Amino acid sequence: MKRILVAAFLLASPAYSQSAMTAADFEAYVTGKILFFATEGTRYGVEEYLPDRRVRWSFLDGQCKEGLWYEEAGQICFIYEDNPSPQCWTFFEGHAGLSARFENEPDGTVLYEIEDAGEDMLCLGPEVGV
Repeated sequence: MKRILVAAFLLASPAYSQSAMTAADFEAYVTGKILFFATEGTRYGVEEYLPDRRVRWSFLDGQCKEGLWYEEAGQICFIYEDNPSPQCWTFFEGHAGLSARFENEPDGTVLYEIEDAGEDMLCLGPEVGV
């Protein structure tokens, strides 16, 4: 399994893509989909891309965050209900799907799309106290 993830990372890395995706390209690729992502061979998270550039993100822990995305200076930026600071990424489309480089930090985390292995996105309800 790890070999598959590493191979997917190599095929989906920005080096194998010609240019960054535009907002229109990104929107056409993601709208209506649920995409799972990994980094460095480890599953990272899942995001559902809803109409009107709305999103729902989870770190695969059942806790989901609502947000939206927009284009700024050639990057795709996300803001979420718990964090109004933009999280900006440069997306590339490769042979194995999307890859994305996080632009908010110097070393820029790289995520890549992986198969969902038949999983659904799990969003548990809000925590309710006694």
